[in-house]
Amino acid sequence: MRQFSYRKTLIVGFGFLGISVVWPIFNQYIPIFLQAGNPEFERQLLESGREIPAVVGFGLAPSLALFIMTWDNIINVFVQPWVGERSDRTWNRFGRRKPWLLLGVPLALVGFLLIPFAQSVLAIAVFILITNFGMALFRSPTVAWLGDLFEPDDRSKANGIINLMGGLGGLLAFFGGGILFERYGRAAPFVGGAALTVIAAAVVIWLVKEPAEIAAPAGDESDVRGVMANLRQLFANPDRSGLFVLLSILLWFMGFNALEAGLSSFAVFSLGFSPGVASIYAGGVAVAFMIFAVPAGFIGTRFGRRQPIQIGLAGLAIVFLAGYFLIQGEVAFVIALLLTGFFWALVNVNSLPLVYEHGDERKIGAYTGLYYFASQSAAVLGPTLGGVVVQSLGNQYRWLFIFSAVFMVLAWGTMRPVRNTVPAKPER
Repeated sequence: MRQFSYRKTLIVGFGFLGISVVWPIFNQYIPIFLQAGNPEFERQLLESGREIPAVVGFGLAPSLALFIMTWDNIINVFVQPWVGERSDRTWNRFGRRKPWLLLGVPLALVGFLLIPFAQSVLAIAVFILITNFGMALFRSPTVAWLGDLFEPDDRSKANGIINLMGGLGGLLAFFGGGILFERYGRAAPFVGGAALTVIAAAVVIWLVKEPAEIAAPAGDESDVRGVMANLRQLFANPDRSGLFVLLSILLWFMGFNALEAGLSSFAVFSLGFSPGVASIYAGGVAVAFMIFAVPAGFIGTRFGRRQPIQIGLAGLAIVFLAGYFLIQGEVAFVIALLLTGFFWALVNVNSLPLVYEHGDERKIGAYTGLYYFASQSAAVLGPTLGGVVVQSLGNQYRWLFIFSAVFMVLAWGTMRPVRNTVPAKPER
């Protein structure tokens, strides 16, 4: 029996740490840059007796700003599944997944570093697109190491540790980025985040040992290529669990990504926090997620993945619903974010292993691509619809809490038909 390697898992986790540094900074500051200067937000802050944060921006409306925040996800819907599947068949002197990191990381960081220096909407849009495309090239291959390097029964446990590293990356991004913003200005979080991502990428490129190319058995005709072809294969399976898993992922990420994309806007334009302080408070999610990521993986390993996910979805729905009514200042905001991190760990840590559980072991990259097809489609639909809701209901970002709660309830319902596989206990 192969022994579980914590050292290997931590090394692989550096890849997710690098990814998790970039996105919190991206999602925290860019919506504020896009919307700062909007007169409606300034009017609401003055009416509520709050100060207007001193941020220079482009004054865009919520619906347009949150739509721009979905561009990475639109790119990901098409690029990540293709890259994930393509990386299954990539094999050169650098390895299988590593060539995609070597291509994507430098491209992403060029655009990322230029974003805070943009002087026009057109310029920031171009830099956002460069960042998005570069990130799309290496995220699926990096995450696919979970399937490459770990046995099926170990994947929830491994994913918990990998997500612990991701939580650490988020923690550094939120707290470190917030402090850098307050002390050194708008470019500092982007410079610091890029430096950390380079270090994390160097660790995995140098230390991760990729397995030899996995070949399908002779005569196997199951090499299904393309997202739609892989989806058709799932539809053809009499067991619909795989389809319900992807539908659930679509729904819960619609709710979570809508709130994530609008959270800094809620903190700045509704509660009156400065962007740096808002980022520090938002780190509460990363703190709680990091603390509970490993236990969530062990829970999924012990009891199966469906039930912990459903508990997490129910908890998120309750927290978001309560948040709509109760968040009026710092204390309630931080408590809600801490609870969100705890419940989100149960959902997120166990979701990708659940996809693999109902997929094909010979096509880990392809099923990683399907996971991202569902999650990134959600990340397009969720913030876009959420932005329309906010703008339609008086530019009040508070409505995103209700929006997100509804989608968590829907995801809980679509998880019910999923077959729950509880790992067998080892014989003594």
